[in-house]
Amino acid sequence: MAHALTVFRLFLIFPFVFLMTREDAASAVLAGIVLVVAIVSDIVDGPIARRLGTATVTGRAADHTADFLFVTCGLMAGATRGVFPWILPLLIATAFAQYVIDSYWLHRQRELRMSWLGRCNGMLYFVPLGGDILIRLDLSFLELLLTPLIWLLIVSTLLSIADRLAALNPRSQRQQRDEAG
Repeated sequence: MAHALTVFRLFLIFPFVFLMTREDAASAVLAGIVLVVAIVSDIVDGPIARRLGTATVTGRAADHTADFLFVTCGLMAGATRGVFPWILPLLIATAFAQYVIDSYWLHRQRELRMSWLGRCNGMLYFVPLGGDILIRLDLSFLELLLTPLIWLLIVSTLLSIADRLAALNPRSQRQQRDEAG
């Protein structure tokens, strides 16, 4: 069931991207519905997997990938309308690639190595999408909040990337071990 929700979220990307490329209010309403369904499916798939005993490392990786693709594709669609700066989805793609490479190849772990900042960013990446939808529904005062949030996400994504790069330094790894133990 949980895996089906993750796959379902992947299929939501196509209509969501189409709806995010459009300016009209009807498309914004439909995009809002798709976004809410995607978020709810993301919230419930983990607890369902744990309750049913079907939670796996592969399932968690697929869930992260579905979230990444949904958000990044939605932001790129908005960027084609000039709503979001292209740098945000490009940085998210860079951070996700780094996340995967760092976890599986550099640290040779069997699952993704999460960080607190990366987790916060992952949740907050959905907010600009919802903000744009609400702005298209005539809540234009939100533009005053959306622009600083986008730039905050750009900065926090850069910090997350830098944090992972710093963790590759052997001296930094020793300091982390010393602090942990």
